[in-house]
Amino acid sequence: MTTRPHPVDHELIEAAAHIARTRCRGDNHTMAAAARAQDGRIVTAVNAYHFTGGPCAELVLIGTAAAQGAYDLDTIVAVGDRERGVVPPCGRCRQVLLDYFPTLRVIVGNADDDLRAIPIAELLPETYVWADHQLDAGQAE
Repeated sequence: MTTRPHPVDHELIEAAAHIARTRCRGDNHTMAAAARAQDGRIVTAVNAYHFTGGPCAELVLIGTAAAQGAYDLDTIVAVGDRERGVVPPCGRCRQVLLDYFPTLRVIVGNADDDLRAIPIAELLPETYVWADHQLDAGQAE
C-alpha cells in the first residue's frame, strides 16, 4: 500500500547539499545527510568510508543527533558529493532507520519534479521489525 507523499523539505535538502559541497573531501567522505528533528532543528553528518565498511552518512547522523539531544527525527535526506543530488538510503540504513524511527519520512527521487518524502516503512515492504522480536525486559524465557 502506497500512501500519499508528504511535502518535500527543500531546506533539509539544501542543508545536506551544503555539507556535501563544503565538508566532503576525498574518498573518506562522499555523502552527507541532514535530518529534521521534531523540534525543528536540522542535524547534519557525513559518512566515514573505510575499507572495512565504515558507516553511511545516515548512520553517523543518528549518533550526531543523539549527541545533540535530538532523539525524535521527522525527516531525513542523503546527498552525494560532486553535485550528485539526493541518494536513497542503502538497505542497511533503511533497516536501522526503521528500527530507530518507525515514523520517519525519507526524501527520495533524482530530480526536483520527482522528489518526494515517503515513510521509511515503504522503503522496506514486508520488513523485519527488530523491536517486534525482542523479549520484554520483565519476561523470562
